[in-house]
Amino acid sequence: MLAYFVRRVLAAIPVMIVVALFVFLLLRLTPGDPAAIIAGDMATPQQLADIREALGLNEPLYTQFVTWSTQLLTGDFGTSLISRTPVTTLIGQRLEPTVSLALLTITLTILISVPLGVLAAWKHGSWIDNLVTTASVVGFSIPVFVIGYILIQIFALELKLLPVQGFRSISEGVGPFLERAILPALTLASIYIALITRMTRAAMLDVLGEDYVRTARAKGLDENAVLFSHALRNAAVPILTVIGTGFALMISGVVVTESVFNIPGLGRLTVDAILARDYPVIQGLILLTSGIYVLVNLAIDLSYAFLDPRIRY
Repeated sequence: MLAYFVRRVLAAIPVMIVVALFVFLLLRLTPGDPAAIIAGDMATPQQLADIREALGLNEPLYTQFVTWSTQLLTGDFGTSLISRTPVTTLIGQRLEPTVSLALLTITLTILISVPLGVLAAWKHGSWIDNLVTTASVVGFSIPVFVIGYILIQIFALELKLLPVQGFRSISEGVGPFLERAILPALTLASIYIALITRMTRAAMLDVLGEDYVRTARAKGLDENAVLFSHALRNAAVPILTVIGTGFALMISGVVVTESVFNIPGLGRLTVDAILARDYPVIQGLILLTSGIYVLVNLAIDLSYAFLDPRIRY
């Protein structure tokens, strides 16, 4: 068990090194003068020189990488070229809306999709199975922004039950937070509910025909115990993988949802940084999302040791 844990942790280190190298070269090796790309066509020679000096572009490439890597190890992601604010400060200001939205979304997704997938597998071939499968296909096919506008039209404009846009911190109260976050969470969850429902159904169908399931039923166990304690636990590995990957995708892919609902999260920050060509912020966001991917996948790998006893040996 310990050896497996150490191997997985050590395997994550080279991945982050490669990601850091890619992010570093993203600016330095792009065609043209990086300073001119950042400053724009109307920049003066002095402005270009100032940008080169600020980014260390006058130094040799290997010196730039060593300096940049050293700064990263101390938690320094650089300074925004537009607001002159440290990148870590900008990310910290936008992190809560995105993370809280992702956590609420993944919670709603699990609570809805896993029972639906189990039900569809249990009623395989019935009208319930067909209905769940059809709804999953439809939910996965409709663009997120369309679902968002439909929910806004119904619950905000017509029924006037919920506000249209904005975000409230959970520190202001659970009620105000949910009032603002439930529509974007449902919007973002639509795709993942469809995906995880289909994955749960497929994984459950693979195990429901196994001997241990038939044995559990032959012993007279309650059907809920058979489905959730025996079948679902043994089908959990692929389901957990999709849930973990989905959570990482939510952190890095909420641009559309945050734009529709005017949520000041990492998605909006990414759009603003790209439009302003604020490369230090873009680099910091890429590193952050890549690190989240690596950590989530590491957590998934480590959880396999608890779900599959064979890994412990």
